[in-house]
Order: sequence, then C-alpha cells, then structure tokens
Amino acid sequence: MKIERIVFATGNAGKVKEIQAILADLGMEVISMKQAGIAVEIEENGSTYEENALIKSRAVAACLKEAGQQENTVVMSDDSGLEIDYLHQEPGIYSARYLGEDTSYRIKNANLLSRLEGVEEALRTARFVCAIAAVLPDGRELTSRGIIEGRIGYEEKGSNGFGYDPIFYVPEFGCTTAELSEEQKNQVSHRGNALQAMKRLLLGIMEEQEH
Repeated sequence: MKIERIVFATGNAGKVKEIQAILADLGMEVISMKQAGIAVEIEENGSTYEENALIKSRAVAACLKEAGQQENTVVMSDDSGLEIDYLHQEPGIYSARYLGEDTSYRIKNANLLSRLEGVEEALRTARFVCAIAAVLPDGRELTSRGIIEGRIGYEEKGSNGFGYDPIFYVPEFGCTTAELSEEQKNQVSHRGNALQAMKRLLLGIMEEQEH
C-alpha cells in the first residue's frame, strides 16, 4: 500500500495550514477536501470526538472512491472541542456548533467569558481536545487523540489563532494560544499532539510495507 497524498476533510484554511506544517516531513501532498474537488454535507452526529472524526473521514473517502481518486490517498479529519470544567465540560463536542454554527467566535468567546464572570482563576481550568481519524487506501481506520491543558482567561488576547484560541490561556507560556507563534502552537496544541501521534501510526504502517 503506497501513500502519496493526504486529503483533509475540512474547509478551514487556518487548520489546513497548521496540518501542512506539522505533516510536512512525511513528504506527501496535503490538501483540503475542497482542493480535492469534494463538496459533501456531513452530519456530525457522533457522541465522541473520535466518532465525529471518523464520520467525516469515511464520507470523504467514499466520495473519492466514487470518483476513482482513492488510490494512494489517506483521508484524515479531526474533531476538536474546548472543555471548561466549571461549565461541566461545555461546549465539548458541540464547540463548533455552540450558539449556532454561523455565530462568530467573538460572540461565542464573549458568552463563555460572561458565564465565567467572577469565577476565580483556580476554577477556570479547561482543555482543548482533538481526535484525528484516518481512512487508509485499503480501508483500514486509525484514530489518535491530543490534549492541551490550560485555563480560560478574562478577555480575548492575541490574533495568531482562530476559534477559542484568544480565551485559552496556557500557564507554561504565560499567554493564550492565539498569542503563541505558529511554531510554538504546532508543538504544544491539541491538534499538533494528535497529528504527531497519527504521524507515528502512519510511519509505522509505511515501514511495515517496506519489509
């Protein structure tokens, strides 16, 4: 089984850029589903990050197969969320749909900050969780998970990230994930950790093929 390219099931340009940087040393083409000519509505109705990621990967893999483009292609997708302990792990797997899918993150972030108003720092613990799911050319499926622990800040800070990054404070860096450089973020982020774990799984499979 030869792997020459990765199609990532997302339309988020910021996410694709992150993924391309993290997976660059695999020496494969990494493109979005849009760049691969795939346009499909996918209902993410799983009960875990892994289930939602697999739903997306399977749907895009099926479209590629139908178009005769699945050969040598791994389809990957991710599902991620912000879990705030004080809010009973909300918004969790509903992070992208929190307050509605078309609601801006400025409004989402403002809402979460208002719900935490007056809550002391020690109780503002939170984490970003990311699951990556891959469907290989031979139909095998792989999943990996990454987590970054932190706290919810008191206001939006930084412009390097997207989504909930401006309110997610990482104590070891003394700033939010939106204030980290791209290189720093890729090294410590939930998506970076999950992608590194997935990369190790893929490299293991590729090495098996060579022997």
